[in-house]
Amino acid sequence: MPCSPISPVVGITLETLEFYRVAHLRSPHLSIQAFVKTMSDLRGVEFHRHLSRQFSIAFDLYHQIRRTVASVLMTSLQRDSPDWRLKHACPACTYLLTDEDQLRFKMLYAMDGNDSLKRVIRCSLNDDDDNNNTPGTSSELPTGQLFVSDRYLARDFIDQFSQDASRNSGQENAPEENSCEGRWKNMDDSKTQKAWGIYDKTGIFVAVCRHGFCLVITDMVQSGELAKYPLAVVSKLLDAFGDNLGGGYDIGCQFNTTLNNSSIGALARSLHHTCLVGAFHGHAHRRLCQLFSLTTYIKGLGIEDLETCECTFSKSNSLASPLCYTSIFHRKQAIDSYFEHNDDLEVFSNLSNFLYGNYKQALDILTNGNDVLPNAMRDLGVTDVGVFESWLEEEKAYLKGLTREPEEETLQMEYWQRLVTNTCKTESTRRHVLEDYERNLKLVQALECKLDIITRWVPDDGEWQRVGRLVANRKYQRALDRLEGLVVARIFELAKMNKAGTGYKLRKHIAKALQTRSAAIRSALNTYNNIASAMFPPRQILKWDEVVEYAFLADFDLLRNARVDVSQTPWSSPSARSAMDLHFKMCRAQEEISRLNVEVRRLVTYIRDEDIYLQVCEDQLKATSPALAHQVAIHRNIRGRFNSRHLKCLHDISKLPGFSGTVVPGVSARTGPGESASAPNARTPANMFTGRIPAHNPSSPVGADTQEDLDEEEVTEELIDNVELE
Repeated sequence: MPCSPISPVVGITLETLEFYRVAHLRSPHLSIQAFVKTMSDLRGVEFHRHLSRQFSIAFDLYHQIRRTVASVLMTSLQRDSPDWRLKHACPACTYLLTDEDQLRFKMLYAMDGNDSLKRVIRCSLNDDDDNNNTPGTSSELPTGQLFVSDRYLARDFIDQFSQDASRNSGQENAPEENSCEGRWKNMDDSKTQKAWGIYDKTGIFVAVCRHGFCLVITDMVQSGELAKYPLAVVSKLLDAFGDNLGGGYDIGCQFNTTLNNSSIGALARSLHHTCLVGAFHGHAHRRLCQLFSLTTYIKGLGIEDLETCECTFSKSNSLASPLCYTSIFHRKQAIDSYFEHNDDLEVFSNLSNFLYGNYKQALDILTNGNDVLPNAMRDLGVTDVGVFESWLEEEKAYLKGLTREPEEETLQMEYWQRLVTNTCKTESTRRHVLEDYERNLKLVQALECKLDIITRWVPDDGEWQRVGRLVANRKYQRALDRLEGLVVARIFELAKMNKAGTGYKLRKHIAKALQTRSAAIRSALNTYNNIASAMFPPRQILKWDEVVEYAFLADFDLLRNARVDVSQTPWSSPSARSAMDLHFKMCRAQEEISRLNVEVRRLVTYIRDEDIYLQVCEDQLKATSPALAHQVAIHRNIRGRFNSRHLKCLHDISKLPGFSGTVVPGVSARTGPGESASAPNARTPANMFTGRIPAHNPSSPVGADTQEDLDEEEVTEELIDNVELE
């Protein structure tokens, strides 16, 4: 591979370039400079910086050739239609069969943003702002390199949703059950706008299917996790896959309101798109939000946790350090190559293991539930599992009643507080009262008119005392809110250190950590207990271990028994709630088995059809284009190398006690051109050999660089780097 288009004097073998490409994909920390230094050591030659540049040029050219060959190959296989890769990204999700059972969710996917893959923009300092050192104009050189990928959403496509993100979430289409509206913000741009100024790209926003295959990627440009990114993702997926999609997002409850009020809101509702909350992030949401969005209570979801993005980012974060200072072109090329490699050689290779693990987990849940749930129901006096559904609806109704104070009570509390304030001021600072007398009197009179109060309240009146208790209860709820928020935040901090979990012993360890490390939580707990004991009647006093239990079960809302005594309801007891959760877990496990039965058959059918299709295409091209036939063979081996492993794992699934599906291949519902189940008709593209290879022109006025020229250029670059560092 030449390192210069004119008079090349240095070439790098394709084997070396391919070796580095694969090694870099397996270990992104391996830089070009480190690899070239390694090759120099092995060859026994001195390393020069220009060798890294030459290798980089050849490597870019090698990537371009690979993309061109892949494009020609897809054209030959009749798989070059728009969004072909997206519509066939995951065999278990997209390879539909003719006689399969209909699923509640056609596809389950997760989406989230990740700010690890930032890119620092090179710019000069602002001379007019010496104190803040704010970035000035960009100092990056223009480049003609442009990377195009069907994984990346175009920036123009994303920006068309910028106006949707700013719409008022309180419009008529907002769902009533969104109790977390306004509570969650992934990033406050007003506080981080200055930090974003040093970055050109502040991360990526991705969508992956439940099995881990990358669907789409978009760059976050000098901003946090804005609403336009998930809106663009949903729009793209709705266009590609149609109806009955379920999307998991850590702030899915709030995003549901944004989506409904956006320009694609009507389309999303007509196609029955469902916004969901992942299992891990969902436990930090309010209990009412969980009842509508948490995975445990969503029919048809199975045992999917919708936290696939976290696993994806845990691997892709290895790209962070190499991409921080790279060019826009090389950053995009590296990210796209990584996800392509990850889909083909990591996610696809583990697909059957995913199906096996989920099938076994679902069967274990059902086995354990069948042993435990009947005894729990007998202890509770419950004879029909339908009672659990009614308990869930009762809990929803109760928590909905706590979302807003009645308007009359709100006015009464404001009126009471005005009277108390005026009374206190009259006794202590009469001068201040006289100054504000006219203003306070007008407010009191206005409230009296709204409440139809004829005689002004005094402390001895029953209404005065009743509303005073309402105000005290408001303080109680606010103290509870603060305690809940601090505990959940601390649990997320411990989760980052791999210390969060749901086991009994681990919860006790977290309790000790909370007790010894968080003075803020201790203060909030003391404040809550003081207010709770002063209530009439007194509310429940919390201890450290109880605080941790409430944080994991997200039952803080059940303490807000202001108007209704919830303690006497059957679904509020710990044993009843445990039995209710076990029932819904068993329901989800049964749904998971139904989905896995479909996905297992899809995979075994895809393996058979894809192998036959590519083998026949290869045979058809051997006579007319042996080189293209060879590329088909390479393409067939990329995923075909795992077929034997998949078939063995699928056979193991069929031997599991309780397996209710079949591993007999079915019939694909798609038979159009290029589909795995269609009649193979490989063709040689008409423009395959039209390109003319430029010949070396010995009379070219541009001469080859000599070793002295390269050494001089290297010295100049080192001087420039030293000046920039100073």
